[in-house]
Amino acid sequence: MKIEQQTVKKIAHLARLELTEQEEVKMVEDLSKILDWMDQLKELDTTEVEPLTHMSEEVNVFREDTPKNELTREQALKNAPKQDGEYFLVPKVIE
Repeated sequence: MKIEQQTVKKIAHLARLELTEQEEVKMVEDLSKILDWMDQLKELDTTEVEPLTHMSEEVNVFREDTPKNELTREQALKNAPKQDGEYFLVPKVIE
């Protein structure tokens, strides 16, 4: 597929990029190479290939997330700037 410099200018404008003339020429070459490569991929027969949902077969190796009460209410409120003994006190945000 052939990319023209006018197309690159339009894409750069939409992406809010300022490209010099040299950068536009280089971008035309690079985008053409990418699209040629995509055309090569389209030629492959992928009818027997299953779609991937993940790139690797690794499984989550983390521990189970089980809730625990490790802090008492007093310990949690100990360093709070403002509290009423039961809850944190914060400035009112909504009128």
